[in-house]
Amino acid sequence: MAAAPHADRSATGAASGADAATAERRASTLADERVDHRFKGLPPDAAGRTVGELAADRRNLFTGGFTTPVLALSAESLEHNLALMETYAARHGLAFAPHGKTSMAPQLFARQLAHGAWGITAAVPHQARVYRAYGIQRIFLANEVVDAAALRWLAAELDADPGFHCVCYVDSLRGIELMDAALREAGATRPLDVVIELAAGEGARTGVRSDEECVELADAVAGVDTLRLVGVAGYEGEVPDATHERVTAWLRRLLTLTVALDRSGRFADLDEIVLSAGGSAWFDAVAEVFDEAPELSRPLLKLLRSGAYVSHDDGHYRRLTPFNRVPAEGALQPAFRLWAQVVSRPTPDQAFLNAGKRDAAYDLDLPQAQVVRSGRDGSERPADGVTVTGLSDQHAWVRTERAGDLEVGDWVGLGLSHPCTSFDKWQLIPVAEADGTVVDYVRTFF
Repeated sequence: MAAAPHADRSATGAASGADAATAERRASTLADERVDHRFKGLPPDAAGRTVGELAADRRNLFTGGFTTPVLALSAESLEHNLALMETYAARHGLAFAPHGKTSMAPQLFARQLAHGAWGITAAVPHQARVYRAYGIQRIFLANEVVDAAALRWLAAELDADPGFHCVCYVDSLRGIELMDAALREAGATRPLDVVIELAAGEGARTGVRSDEECVELADAVAGVDTLRLVGVAGYEGEVPDATHERVTAWLRRLLTLTVALDRSGRFADLDEIVLSAGGSAWFDAVAEVFDEAPELSRPLLKLLRSGAYVSHDDGHYRRLTPFNRVPAEGALQPAFRLWAQVVSRPTPDQAFLNAGKRDAAYDLDLPQAQVVRSGRDGSERPADGVTVTGLSDQHAWVRTERAGDLEVGDWVGLGLSHPCTSFDKWQLIPVAEADGTVVDYVRTFF
């Protein structure tokens, strides 16, 4: 089946205008929170003011009283990335449920919905609870939920709000048994929609290993009235020794399974069938294979779940992004920059900054020194000859090639690798324009 046109896609492939507006309205209440000691990097003299009042000040990140280290998001890059993925998904007939675990930021969720997202993906029930608190009406929960307390909460949410739609994974008979028992005990009046998770191969992470097991799970779901099978999903990022050929081969297996289940009548009572995959490294392969889908008995919701795009990065995802393979489709822009100050210069080839593991992502790559801002006159220059070689809890170890590369008091702008472990270290993140004017603050919930 050819890619669906954007007009057709909007009926099921994007959040309704009302849903997006609700999320935006709920997120806007975060502006009423008062600034205090919980939020590092913010101006001390802002204590007691609301976030909205502080944003209205339009302070400068460098001269407005912010203390180092301070993480900032580029206002221009955020908007660019949001618009680019909206265009990409529409061009390829994909619905989009970006993974919210990346940012856990309701303001960004609202902007993602406004930029055409179908809903937001979660990994664990706690994340879904945050989403619901901020008005998210469609949640794709990419895990098998077997926690009875979480299932009771889900049942209550579904019963209380007819407009709430949640889809979650199943990958075991025992999981189905536990889900059914908890939902029955909760007195659920609406079934929970589930998709069978197909593993990305032997030795991969979660998911069913064989097609026969998938059929067995489909039978088990059909045997209970607390669950409803709505499709098939998986995560191609777990394909062992991933290459384009291996990833597309697995995605075709995912598609073939969906077709087989449909032809056996598994989806007869649905409005649409869900087919979902897509991390941030292979969404071009997902678009390619999902475009091969034949006509099914019901409309096919081809749901992409990439999340890291919203901030992108200067390391891991800059290397892995599919836009490197399809440059004609555009390019994401790194939105993060961590600013730290030189607090020690013990030798001509060594310096220490006041940002460390508590402030910067380090699980995939060390931060990269990108720009130096003079502590004397505020002038900026490229961080040539400046290299981060290690991190302590509160210090970055820096090697310099020349004695004059840095001096105590200079600010160093660091590029980060891995958005997920950058967002989670900061509860309130300034959003700054290119000239340093702070126009907003993003609140996170980890």
